Amino acid sequence: MDDRKLKILTAVVDEYIITGEPVGSKAIMSHVKASSATIRNEMAELEKQGYLEQPHTSAGRVPTYNGYRLYVDSLMEQDPLTEEEKSRLDSMLPRDFVTEEDLVESASLALAELTNCATVVANSTPKFSIISKVEVIPTGKRMYVILMITSNGAIRNKVCRLEFDLTEEQLDFFDNFVRENLSGIPLGELSDSYIERLSEAMGTYMMSLSPLVSELFKMTKEMGADITVKGQKNLLTCKDFNQNEIISFLDNQKELRNFIDETFTGLNVMFSPEKDDFVIHNSSMITAPFSKDGHKAGALGLIGPMRLDYAKFIPYLEYFTQRITDMLSQKDDEDISE
Repeated sequence: MDDRKLKILTAVVDEYIITGEPVGSKAIMSHVKASSATIRNEMAELEKQGYLEQPHTSAGRVPTYNGYRLYVDSLMEQDPLTEEEKSRLDSMLPRDFVTEEDLVESASLALAELTNCATVVANSTPKFSIISKVEVIPTGKRMYVILMITSNGAIRNKVCRLEFDLTEEQLDFFDNFVRENLSGIPLGELSDSYIERLSEAMGTYMMSLSPLVSELFKMTKEMGADITVKGQKNLLTCKDFNQNEIISFLDNQKELRNFIDETFTGLNVMFSPEKDDFVIHNSSMITAPFSKDGHKAGALGLIGPMRLDYAKFIPYLEYFTQRITDMLSQKDDEDISE
């Protein structure tokens, strides 16, 4: 695609984000030095290539999903935050916070207010959490509690009823075996095949101890990301959406877990046409990770129509996630010094 077409596509997306109305050639002339006829021809070519579409025969063009994707990936110029804007964003975060959740919730509410979108928080996604400790505690006849602690501070326990009592020798073996084979392992690496290999590695202890390994594996699977959505009313009042789809989404927010993993490679922009199982059509979701103690601790994002001001909103999101990371690290340092 030549430079002029790219400039026209950029101008169409920019104008449509502002007005929400199909963009005609005359609106593009202030962005591109070309005649109205030339611009119309170029827009027709962009339509053939799948980057623009024409809602009505006599109307201008609007971006397609492919147009938005090219715009976000290659054409958009982000609006850098001024020092005044950074100070304003800082003022929306608590200086003194008791828990990580307090800080992240404040950022989520602030982002919803700034963007008029819904915001999503995925706290302590287990895929990147590391097993710190596993302990088996006898609690009664053939009854045992499996206790697991992960690097993000999560504590889980599960009652396991066996068909027999375990001996001290079996419990000691299990304790040493878990310490050698599971401590320091990210939860995301505990696949079915990995657990099967662990059970086989127990040798003669496999029959007696594999039920504990199986229950431990179930615990890791149950540790899904804690999903919180704020600013739901912004979705309900958005004219770009089907209200029934929004209601369905709000009733089934857990489906967001299916998309969170992509966040942890960095900033991620997802469009609904890319995900057949995302219930809100004509929508986009922008997410970015935040960290704690050098480990990915969660993600903050926003959900809105595809007609979002990406150049403005992405810097907001990136600033908030960086501030969350910095403030969590600062608080940890202060706690250690105390």
